[in-house]
Amino acid sequence: MKQYSVQQLATLADVSVRTLHVYDEMGLLKPATRTEARYRLYGEKELLRLQQILFYKELDFPLQEIGALLDDPDFDLVEALQRHKTALKARQERLATLMHTIDKTISHLQEGEFQMKPEELYEGLPKEFATTYREEAHKNWGDAVKRSEEALRKLSKADFGALKVEMQANWKRLAALMHDDPTSEAVQTHIAHHYVIIRKFWGTDTLPDKQAKQYAGLGQLYTDDPRYTQLDGKPSPEFAAFLSKAMSYFTETALA
Repeated sequence: MKQYSVQQLATLADVSVRTLHVYDEMGLLKPATRTEARYRLYGEKELLRLQQILFYKELDFPLQEIGALLDDPDFDLVEALQRHKTALKARQERLATLMHTIDKTISHLQEGEFQMKPEELYEGLPKEFATTYREEAHKNWGDAVKRSEEALRKLSKADFGALKVEMQANWKRLAALMHDDPTSEAVQTHIAHHYVIIRKFWGTDTLPDKQAKQYAGLGQLYTDDPRYTQLDGKPSPEFAAFLSKAMSYFTETALA
């Protein structure tokens, strides 16, 4: 069976030799054997483990958590690869949307678009609901809603439309997963995307405050007010409960 030196593996995986040394010291990736001169040698098993480490790193998992996952007796490599594929596909779609938004932004900056009117922010919602929603929001959250509207009004119509489309696509993906474990990797990947989108709507995506409390509060709002979790035009308490649990877990694990 072919074995690789630390330099060969570093070149193959596009990581530094120092990184492999650190992984060895942590117990995250031990070499298969060592030569009499104490040189590290890695086999196929180690290559596959390194692949998993790099996949999880790409998805922003801490190294300690990666080690715990890979050392779990119930860890299934094929199942993990399927999850990575789902998560990376979601990221690919998000990046494609962001690229589209950037292109639109450049175009509209060059054309000199005017700011949107406040009522344009609520296009697509039933008129009565939009009016009531805006009034209630200003009454309950005041400055936060004002800041959100001001940030959104700075977007061109095309960019705001792209943001709404991104939100709708994310909503549909989460709805398709609502019978899954809210703490699963696939669900949490889409919840992380949901968090990013919500921060854009709030106009706070560039601020250092992670707004963990506010995001958890939004999850509670979903369960308290069925108007905010409609599927196919109808309230869905089941979807609301699923979202609330998934958002709460994300808040505790990713925003702590």
